[in-house]
Amino acid sequence: MSEIKVPDLGESISEGTIYKWLVKEGDTVGQGDVLAELETDKVNLEISAEEDGVISSILRQAGENVAVGEAIGIIGSGAGTAGAEAPQSAAAGKPEAPAASSEAPAAAAPQAAAPAAPAAPDAAAAGTAALASPGARKLARERGIDLGEVSARDPIGRIATADVKGHGAAGPEAAAPSAPAAAAAPAPVKPAAASSAPQEEGKAVERKRMSRRRLTIASRLVEAQHTAAMLTTFNEVDMTAILDIRKRRKDAFKEKHDVGLGFMSFFTKAVIGALKAYPLLNAEIDGEDLLIKKYYDIGIAVSAKEGLVVPVVRDADRLSFPEIERKIGELASKARTNTLSLPELQGGTFTITNGGVFGSLMSTPILNTPQVGILGMHKIQLRPIALDEERSANRPMMYIALSYDHRIVDGSEAVSFLVKVKELLEDPEALLLEG
Repeated sequence: MSEIKVPDLGESISEGTIYKWLVKEGDTVGQGDVLAELETDKVNLEISAEEDGVISSILRQAGENVAVGEAIGIIGSGAGTAGAEAPQSAAAGKPEAPAASSEAPAAAAPQAAAPAAPAAPDAAAAGTAALASPGARKLARERGIDLGEVSARDPIGRIATADVKGHGAAGPEAAAPSAPAAAAAPAPVKPAAASSAPQEEGKAVERKRMSRRRLTIASRLVEAQHTAAMLTTFNEVDMTAILDIRKRRKDAFKEKHDVGLGFMSFFTKAVIGALKAYPLLNAEIDGEDLLIKKYYDIGIAVSAKEGLVVPVVRDADRLSFPEIERKIGELASKARTNTLSLPELQGGTFTITNGGVFGSLMSTPILNTPQVGILGMHKIQLRPIALDEERSANRPMMYIALSYDHRIVDGSEAVSFLVKVKELLEDPEALLLEG
């Protein structure tokens, strides 16, 4: 018999959420078989069986938060284990009822309904599991308490063990008024939107749990705005030369390198040239020191199903145009299939994000801390441009935006950086010299 444990998740990640189980109790598995999928702040990871056997017990359910090294299931040794283990598992569940009755001896009559109690936690697990700590869920199961009826003191609504204990403190007689209490539960929310509440009655609302990655994205974006003195400067690029090169060279490029010639290689090379000219944009703050990095690991923001991720192109300054295009293509494909590894997401010295693929004409990108700079690309759009005092023409133009941390990057340096990017993009041959 062996335990199914949460593996080491890498630097700075101490816990995850069970996204889904791919097996059930009683299933026979072989060494290396994927048993469950674990969602972390950055990637989804697969948990595999370390030996042959039978899934005798699943200790943690989908939606529950688990720590590194924690046992989430048990593999029994041998085909007959399932039958042998099942009674033990059932017997292990029986002490739960006496545990509750030992705390409240007078609860003998209500305890008779205990066998039906697991239905409430199962229902709660589908909708509120993410809002309660593992300890709170365990205690609720032991006491037959529906987590949906427990009031949380946490401002974000996360139910703690103390909340479950407090809910049961009134004793068995509290079971009778539980329905009115549940009906009255939404009342505290009404003052926040009292004027609109009457208009919203009877309207359909879907409550959906935020994924761990979405919660992390939200937290880090707010953190970036609270910790950095973030400003954004804008410029525009005439994309005529790049479009001309792509038109003339794309077929030969594709045939020779077996990869398409996109825009990202041009922008990556232009950013590297500008970072070399203005190295503070390739730095980060460490206490009272500046860490000015002499390497160029460029993060490329990719929109995936579970939210935005930023895989990193390592040593991008040493890569050719086709190598950059190929690497970005590989990382983007992994991001969309949830197969990125943690090392592919860690680090990064500067980030490029492309809102233009979604039609954005202009935006203000938020820093990917602890980085101090991020470049935003946007939609290419024909606009009339003055060529001189007498002539104008429609040109394919793109607005570009640089958000930067004003604590270490002055406005003049940020503007000069963006002008350098513009100059390199409008003269693509110069990228070969800057690279």
